Amino acid sequence: MKFKKEFMLREIVGETILIPMGDSNNHFNGIITINELGKFIWENLESSKDEEELLHKILEEYEVEEKEAKEDLDEFLDKLRQVDII
Repeated sequence: MKFKKEFMLREIVGETILIPMGDSNNHFNGIITINELGKFIWENLESSKDEEELLHKILEEYEVEEKEAKEDLDEFLDKLRQVDII
């Protein structure tokens, strides 16, 4: 999976946020706050060939039911698609 826009993951005052960089800053006004799972997904997104592989990584990392992990993954990826990041 590939990013369409450049964003940098930063931790500021205990919050994990995505900040637009370069040209993305011209098209995206703001920041995105993410939770621990969102950070894990972000950090593993480009190294995963597809959503199924990413789901498998989540299941290996966290003690969570597959259905719940899939729902959380879908929700996060949908939000990234809505703002045209992936």
